[in-house]
Amino acid sequence: MQSLENHFLIAMPSMQDPFFKRAVTYICEHNEDGAMGLVINQPINVTVGELLDKIEIDNDKTQNAAKVSVFAGGPVKTDRGFVLHSPQSGYSASQKLSSDIMITTSKDVLASLTTAQAPEQFIITLGYSGWEQGQLEQELLDNSWLIIEADPKIIFNTPVEKRWEKAVSMLGFDISQLSPEAGHA
Repeated sequence: MQSLENHFLIAMPSMQDPFFKRAVTYICEHNEDGAMGLVINQPINVTVGELLDKIEIDNDKTQNAAKVSVFAGGPVKTDRGFVLHSPQSGYSASQKLSSDIMITTSKDVLASLTTAQAPEQFIITLGYSGWEQGQLEQELLDNSWLIIEADPKIIFNTPVEKRWEKAVSMLGFDISQLSPEAGHA
C-alpha cells in the first residue's frame, strides 16, 4: 500500500456526504492502521481571533491573522484545533509533514498566530477527517476521491472558494467530463 501522506483527496462531483461535498482534504497521516486528514476548503463562521478568545489565548485583533476564517477539518473531534503552517524554526511541538508544511495542536503556536513570531502562512481547522483500517482504500476503489500530491500553494495562497477547482485542474482534465457513475472496465 502506498502512503497518501502529503497528498490531497479531492471529492468526486458525485460525493453526496454534505461534509465532504467538493472537499479538498490534506492527508497528514496514512498507514496500515488508517488515515487522518484535514479538509482545507470548508470555512466556518469563526475567525482565528474569536477562536483564540474562546480558548482564552490573548491575541492582537488588529493583525490580519486574527480576521482569517477557521475551517471545519472534519467530523471527528470538532472541539480540537489543528494548525497547518509553513515551516518555522523553534516550533518544537510542530511535526514536519513535508518541506513546506508542518502541523501542530500546540497552544504555544496558537498563541503566536497574531504576533511577530507567527509562521508566515497557516490555516486552523477544528476537527479532522479519519478513516479506519482499509476504509480509505475502499473509498478509493469506490471512486469517491481523486488523489494528487499536495501543493502548499493551494492550502495557503489559493482563495478558499477556488481550492477544489484548482486541485482538480492540477489533474490535467476537465472535471465536467467525469461521469458520476463508478466505472467498471
